[in-house]
Amino acid sequence: MRRGWTLITAALTAAKGDFNMATDMKTQLERIPLEVFNQGNFGLIDELIAPDFVEHNAQPGVPPTRDGFMQLAIALRSAFPDVHYTVEDAIEAGDKIVYRLAASGTMKGDFLGIPATGTRATWTEIHIGRVANGRLVEHWGLVDQLGLFVQLGIVPAPGQVPVAV
Repeated sequence: MRRGWTLITAALTAAKGDFNMATDMKTQLERIPLEVFNQGNFGLIDELIAPDFVEHNAQPGVPPTRDGFMQLAIALRSAFPDVHYTVEDAIEAGDKIVYRLAASGTMKGDFLGIPATGTRATWTEIHIGRVANGRLVEHWGLVDQLGLFVQLGIVPAPGQVPVAV
């Protein structure tokens, strides 16, 4: 589905013969999961994220800043050295963009005080970013932590709830 929309967007942009700011923003911000996290290219953080960046869902003990983002990115990549993100969907509206991501990785190191399990897991994430001057300035995110923690064996799976017929 993502590829289809990308092709449609590219065709419309080519037909109009002009610069598509939204596609440029999408391409720029996709570098965070695809290059920063997948490849460990932490040097891109200063290029992609504004110095006055605000993280609205900061992890406990992690500052809600660009430096905090860098700390979290390094910690995640250290704990899950084979982490791999795929962009499933991207929706743009004005100066905001929403991403639905799929991720997978093996927890080989400690992460945010949680000891390594050696277990492979897959999870989903939703991210909303606000962009100004070509850089991410605000971020809100939601990670399926329950699903991730169940797969890693950190918490037990919730019991089955009977469905009324």
